[in-house]
Amino acid sequence: MPEEVLLSPGVVAIENDQSFVTQQPVQAGAAIIGPTVKGPVGIPTVVTSYSDYVSKYGAIFLSGSNTYSYFTSISAYNYFQNGGTSLLVTRVVSGSFTSATSSFIPDSGSLNNAFILETISEGEMMNSTSTENPDGTLPSGSADNLRWQIISPNLNTGTFNLLVRRGNDSTLSPVILETWGPLSLDPFSSNYIEKVIGNQVENVANDGSDYYIQLTGSYTNASSYVRVKQVNLITPNYLDNSGNPKPQYTASIPIPASGTFGAATGRNIPNGTGNYYENISGIDSQGIPAANYTESIYLLSNKDAYRYNFITAPGLVYDFNAPNNHTTVLNLLTSVCQNNGNSMAIIDTVGYGANVLSVVSSVSALNTSYAATYWPWLRTVDPSTGQQVWVPASTMMPGVYAFNDNIANPWNAPAGVNRGVISTATQAERYLTQGNRDTLYEGNINPIATFPNVGVTVFGQKTLQKKASALDRVNVRRLLIELKNYITQIADTLVFEQNTVATRNNFLTQVNPYLNSIQQQDGLFAFRVVMDETNNTATVIDNNQLVGAIYLQPTKTAEFIYLTFNVTPTGVSFE
Repeated sequence: MPEEVLLSPGVVAIENDQSFVTQQPVQAGAAIIGPTVKGPVGIPTVVTSYSDYVSKYGAIFLSGSNTYSYFTSISAYNYFQNGGTSLLVTRVVSGSFTSATSSFIPDSGSLNNAFILETISEGEMMNSTSTENPDGTLPSGSADNLRWQIISPNLNTGTFNLLVRRGNDSTLSPVILETWGPLSLDPFSSNYIEKVIGNQVENVANDGSDYYIQLTGSYTNASSYVRVKQVNLITPNYLDNSGNPKPQYTASIPIPASGTFGAATGRNIPNGTGNYYENISGIDSQGIPAANYTESIYLLSNKDAYRYNFITAPGLVYDFNAPNNHTTVLNLLTSVCQNNGNSMAIIDTVGYGANVLSVVSSVSALNTSYAATYWPWLRTVDPSTGQQVWVPASTMMPGVYAFNDNIANPWNAPAGVNRGVISTATQAERYLTQGNRDTLYEGNINPIATFPNVGVTVFGQKTLQKKASALDRVNVRRLLIELKNYITQIADTLVFEQNTVATRNNFLTQVNPYLNSIQQQDGLFAFRVVMDETNNTATVIDNNQLVGAIYLQPTKTAEFIYLTFNVTPTGVSFE
């Protein structure tokens, strides 16, 4: 009933604000946790291409006198190279990291710092502060850090433009990453700098064992590189009633100038040079202690905030056959996938140089259909350095899954010569024999074989479930994940609805056609959905429950093919 009640004929106009935007979970095809060159620390961020990844997270770094790439970068490249469309990246670091802030941005009086910007990316990598060379370059400028520039100030309108430039450009040949403007320092203006660029800061917080993103700041970040940290000289209602600038504010508008960013803290390699590629160990894997992954895994366990089909953490290895390994963290990762029920983990079991028996023994304690592992290690060309490097299989498998999903469906096996060839792998660590592959497959390790005229090929699709069932295969587990994710979203719309025939039929009319489409695409042999009075009895309804039963017969893959060649004497009839 309206708050205003009519006592005589008339009209009441009721305002109903339905403009509030509902926050949706961050969704991506895959998730990856690991160290990166730059980027926000611990904040899961979606990238939609490899160039987008490099822009946000960088590609190469120096350790000692050598140039390296993290497994994270190589994995992202292969994922997008093979048809991946979205990747949820979470950066892990060792030590404390902060953002870089802008140098002095002079106002028209050149006495005050008009406003302060800070980089979204964190770490010393973002510091570009240095005196310009005669050619307008910065000694500390790099492809990964930034410069700022103010152009086109207009005292009549109180506006100016802001350029975000790449740190290694020059004054004569600027590389402009973003252009913003005309901007204003007037908080009542639609082009107020904080409103346009954004000022939100994201930090990982926890409440006991629950981790979440805590936001400060009123305006969503529109820039991929910077946010407004502080506006020192606001110009409220810059123009008077006649449209003229108010004299007390004209000196606040920034003048044409350029500058740098500095004061960021945090180094990627705080404790020496680190171990990379085939040299990673349980003690030092890319310079990051395994325990530093824990917070990110807990954060990504919130399935209401983040959704992804599979997750990897290349650089973590389950068993190095030594006291120092990453077993605890990888157990947590697989447990998160199993408890959520909507994703699976691709993990590595051993370091470089292991033998077949040690590979099999390394996973003897694992028993879950929500994880899979592949062996051996692979050599690939690092897209950033051009060097041939050794990487664990989990670095390359997201690309295989992406290719499978791109040309087929998640319920098809990401294996074999049609969908399992790793075209970007130049060599496998071991040339596996049939006997090697038999031993590995019996131990639930998916072998990566090398075939003449074909190349390096994934030749197995088992999960780490020990009990023989349909769910001991990757394609069936991924089918179930796909179905549960979709059907659960339909069920979400029924919470707090009336438990009536109409509500139940609403569910059936959405789910049955969907499952029928999966069946037509060879994902299911048969299915049946029951949500009626047989499983929604009076007692069930009185308990405020709505019950549905979904019966599925997943299709199986032909993994063991037997061909019999019969040689017969001349004259024998084939009839």
